Amino acid sequence: MKTRTQSQPTPPAAGRWTSAPLELILHPSPWGLRLLGSMLLVGNLLFGWIWSTWLPQAYENLWLRALLAAMGLALTLNPLAQHLSKRRIQQVVSVIFWLALPLYFSWMYLRNSGGDVWPASVGAMILVYYHLTDWRIATVGTAGGALLAWLLFYALVPGGTQITPTAVLTDALVISFCWCCALLLGLSAATLRRENLDRTLVTIAIMAHELRTPLSTAALMGDAIQMEAQRQPDHPRAAQLIKLGQRLQTLVGHMDEQINTQITNAKLLQLPRHTERISARDLVHDVVAHYPYAAQAKRDCVTVIIHDDFEFLSSRSQFSHVLGNLIKNGLHALVAADSRYPPGALRIEVSRSKASGCIIVVDEGTGILPAVLPRIFTPFYSNNPDTGHGLGLAFCQRVVQSAGGKIDAKSDFSAGATFTITLPLA
Repeated sequence: MKTRTQSQPTPPAAGRWTSAPLELILHPSPWGLRLLGSMLLVGNLLFGWIWSTWLPQAYENLWLRALLAAMGLALTLNPLAQHLSKRRIQQVVSVIFWLALPLYFSWMYLRNSGGDVWPASVGAMILVYYHLTDWRIATVGTAGGALLAWLLFYALVPGGTQITPTAVLTDALVISFCWCCALLLGLSAATLRRENLDRTLVTIAIMAHELRTPLSTAALMGDAIQMEAQRQPDHPRAAQLIKLGQRLQTLVGHMDEQINTQITNAKLLQLPRHTERISARDLVHDVVAHYPYAAQAKRDCVTVIIHDDFEFLSSRSQFSHVLGNLIKNGLHALVAADSRYPPGALRIEVSRSKASGCIIVVDEGTGILPAVLPRIFTPFYSNNPDTGHGLGLAFCQRVVQSAGGKIDAKSDFSAGATFTITLPLA
């Protein structure tokens, strides 16, 4: 694998902002989502009572408050919180955020003709919204929510707004100031996330590349040991030396594979879209055959089941790293579960439907804790920092997404894990 070690030109600031990973929910976690849902539930019930009874406003709708409270209750439910790693669940949560924040607050501002409360409330809402989601999503969501609220207001409310031009200008200045602050904070956070990721990935790539020199020396030593043993076949330890050399070569191959993965990880955010036509069946068989297993028992436990082959467009090299990483994780899970590596303990299946193909990797290992599952695709998050760097699954997700597909994970703790890669057909 060829790599370029010379320094790359630093992209402009705008490029760093727009090329940072697009995250529907910043810092997702089951407990964080439940906390937000509880705040949405309790906050709407509380402020519904405050604005209707204690400090009455010109307009307050308890039915809308009840609807928003129900959305908050939905965020606290186990199916959403425990499956937050799934893209579809994240999209549902993002829609709830959008309905409960920019759309609702803009509607209430218009219905109350601004007033003393709602300009500040809208400003606070914008700051909260930019804190919850990516600045690009928050910008589009804020503008879209305000526009839809305005259209609904003039379509449903006879007579339109009662806000004076002076009040409109004053409120616009306050809200614009809050929006600018939120936007700058969002841009700064996105740039910081990107720069930290870039620096760490480059450091990993440099360290991995430097390891090649001692590994090359170790490989030569393995060759020398085997050649010397072959020259003296009658030596009492010739067979042991040959095995030692082979073992050394296997370890060097395994480390070389890890180095290739780390150097490829350094391109985590620059993965281009490739157009190589790849057979899923051939790819799986090739990766399984050439994976550097530490023992024959581990090789024997891997079973490949081809239901229907399919072809997709991507990078064969990158996808080989994806499958290799999933195999490595599965074998580690089996080790942690004290497995005896029975046949089929690690299973790879290939199938297809009319519109897509599927590669499934299933292991019978320790599984993944429910609290950890939503974060396994987050860069640098590792369930076991002693043995993992937290980049493997993040890289897998990026490669799969660059091919137009998606990767999902399901797991029951102590009952194994299932990774499903869904890809569009070529």
